[in-house]
Amino acid sequence: MARIAMAALAGTAVEFYDFFVYGTAAALVLGPLFFPTFSPLAGTLAAFGTFAIGFVSRPLGSVLFGHIGDRYGRRPVLFASLLLTGLATVGVGCVPSYATLGVSAPLLLLVLRFLQGLGVGGEWGGAVLLTAEHAPAGRRGLWSSFPQIGPSVGFLLANGVMLALSAGLSDAQFREWGWRVPFWAAGLLAAGGLLLRRSLAETPQFEQIGERARLPLAEVVSGHWRLVLLTAGALSVGYAVFYAVSTWSLAYGTERLGVSRTVMLVCIMAAVAVKGAVTPFVAMLGDRYGRRPLCLTGCAACALWMFPMVALLQTADPLLMFAGFLGALLAFITMFAVVGAYLPELYEPRVRCTGAAVGYNLAGVLGGALTPVVATAVAGGSGPPWGVAAYLTAIAVLSLGCFALLPETAPARGPARKPAAETEGAAEGAAA
Repeated sequence: MARIAMAALAGTAVEFYDFFVYGTAAALVLGPLFFPTFSPLAGTLAAFGTFAIGFVSRPLGSVLFGHIGDRYGRRPVLFASLLLTGLATVGVGCVPSYATLGVSAPLLLLVLRFLQGLGVGGEWGGAVLLTAEHAPAGRRGLWSSFPQIGPSVGFLLANGVMLALSAGLSDAQFREWGWRVPFWAAGLLAAGGLLLRRSLAETPQFEQIGERARLPLAEVVSGHWRLVLLTAGALSVGYAVFYAVSTWSLAYGTERLGVSRTVMLVCIMAAVAVKGAVTPFVAMLGDRYGRRPLCLTGCAACALWMFPMVALLQTADPLLMFAGFLGALLAFITMFAVVGAYLPELYEPRVRCTGAAVGYNLAGVLGGALTPVVATAVAGGSGPPWGVAAYLTAIAVLSLGCFALLPETAPARGPARKPAAETEGAAEGAAA
């Protein structure tokens, strides 16, 4: 299990490195380079618009790779998704700016970002099912949390490289070529991830499936549509909070508050590092007390913390900003540490790769794609961005309601029992 978990973690780290490095570049340099005819605010909005395209394509990636995962196995998904994302990310680093290529430059950026999203949409389902379907039931939450640590590692890698370049280069050098280096490095990271995954075996639960779904998406839509919508709504607050901290606040702090790029990156990275470190410990609580109670607690904490987080950000004091970001990300990980086990348990094995991945990535559209764009738009006034806090709080309340309608799936500690979940195929998934 340790070898499997580390291979899953390494893959998601590389995939999300690719995804996050684009978000950081969008906040810092893509607006002026690819949308120079826009005003600074409009350029940032346009850059975040290309950022959002990756989230729009993620559900499509989950459908494509979910079909492969449910028909042919979880293992092929792990290789194909990582290869696609790596190639697309290297391509972003090679796109000439608007000054060289004109309007074709942002169009190429959109296409490559779309391909990035396709790959990441497939990665999560493959990596999570690799651990969830190998793990013993009583430790499924713990082992399935390792792919959830991958995004933190990927974020730290992406922003660590950006921070080093930002600190070591002049502003002109960074804008001219320095921002491209993290994208080129994605090729080496992807190659390393593929080497780590080459010896992985197919999951036992997939091999035990009798009749495989011919059209997994059709079965999910016809038999589990309510479950997909509930999970998408439930997880949307996690995406919204994470990208408000990692992407919108970076742009807001540097452009509106005058905080240096280095200081903002350090504050955000420190909070993400703590989040990643506590993930497996929170997941163990999910194995002991259940998935749903932690998800409800995390949603409630997000709803209560958004206004304090914005107030602390507005101070522009590094320690206070760090405290605001940390509180938000700890509330976020209280939910997301257990979803690697929770979502697969909600679906029967024959459609699990498609169902879990589609719900997870639809939440990215609702929470991740829109948040930087909406937050940048509503924070345009002269005062504190309370509209951002209100927007995030509203999403948290929506997610809380969705989690309240979902069943518990965690197996009981002690003697085996039938799972409580009897809705939308959850009983079959929990039993597996």
